[in-house]
Amino acid sequence: MNIPQTSFPRVIIVGGGFAGLAVARGLENQELQVVLIDKHNYHTFQPLLYQVATGGLEPDSIAFPLRKRFNDVDNFYFRLAEVTNVNAKRNVIETSIGNLEYDKLVIATGSTTNFFGNTNIKKFAMEMKSVPQALNIRSLVLENFEEALLEKNLEKRLALMNFVIVGGGPTGVELAGALAEMKKGILPKDYPDLDIRQMKINLIQSSGELLKGMSKKASEKAEDFLIKLGVDVWKNLRVLDYNGVTVKTDGEDHFDAQTVIWAAGVKGDVIEGLEGTCLVERANRFKVSKYSKILGYENVYAVGDVACMETEGYSYGHPMMAQPAIQQGKLLAKNIILELKGKKLKPFIYNDKGSMATIGRNKAVVDLPKLKFQGVFAWFVWMFVHLFSLIGFRNKVIVFMNWVYNYIRFDRETRLIIRPYKKKNKYSFEKENV
Repeated sequence: MNIPQTSFPRVIIVGGGFAGLAVARGLENQELQVVLIDKHNYHTFQPLLYQVATGGLEPDSIAFPLRKRFNDVDNFYFRLAEVTNVNAKRNVIETSIGNLEYDKLVIATGSTTNFFGNTNIKKFAMEMKSVPQALNIRSLVLENFEEALLEKNLEKRLALMNFVIVGGGPTGVELAGALAEMKKGILPKDYPDLDIRQMKINLIQSSGELLKGMSKKASEKAEDFLIKLGVDVWKNLRVLDYNGVTVKTDGEDHFDAQTVIWAAGVKGDVIEGLEGTCLVERANRFKVSKYSKILGYENVYAVGDVACMETEGYSYGHPMMAQPAIQQGKLLAKNIILELKGKKLKPFIYNDKGSMATIGRNKAVVDLPKLKFQGVFAWFVWMFVHLFSLIGFRNKVIVFMNWVYNYIRFDRETRLIIRPYKKKNKYSFEKENV
């Protein structure tokens, strides 16, 4: 890997997401050699991926080069690679570009989409956990309208204009709201010779409430906002299968749709090599102590979505969101320094700063520890928090200017099919195994 030998302890961080970045920041300019490894050379601000998918933002406005963030840090090295295995007995990681020894290893690989073992849904549905996947959704949405414009068969045309979003969490709710706003103010201008009223947006939730984990008021208000925007909200309905043509559910309702976006669950993106006993199988997360050490290992840690830390009030681990990841990462960096100095470590205590979701223009819900509110003010709070959280002054300015332009003109300038998305299965309307 061309990493120089050093007398300082080497800390390897796998993953440049919220948790990994927080650890790396906390170890800047210490008497350590810090090596960050990621399969992408940029950090992605995932909460705004849905805006890339719906043409509201360009991908480079929510991504930031990892090398640029640390280009003035002497003890830092970045390598573009995929880690395939951990050999804890030899203190070595195996990657796509070679092996590297470590003194301390931090696994911050985040999460991946959980299809719950359904191979058909995994094959034919769209997922949105990365910038390339968001761009795939954007291309597919626009390509479907281009195809619908030429389609003479009514049944096929309706399927091309039918969108099914599975999962009523923040991702599903925000994506449904963004698509509804496209239907309302943008698509009729782009496709005046296509009856956009035939476009359907279906949000399917397996439980009886949206935004599970937020307050009942937030859930009810989000549903109300979506319905007023024209979204069909289906609750207590579970998706069982999707063959590329028809979405089958456990109820009487089935959907013929060419675009199915799966936002119904995530699981930890673990690395092979560690003992299976340290895994929580259902969530595919590493069991960690209150100091973020993977159980059974003294110098291997896990933080963020891939870590399952059982503490008071969080018997199944902390929410797989940005705030727990950032807080765990910051504390782990401090504890690594304390441990190397032979000092007492500090246990992790999660500070829940609240949750929020936006449903569209002037519509959002915010749950703070002591205050809950919805509507226009919540929408401005949501925008401020997300702008403040973006990395890089340029990104903050570009996103802010895009939002101002979109608000004034009710338009989205990035409705571009930069790279066409090729579906795994060419569309066919036969009602058999396609």
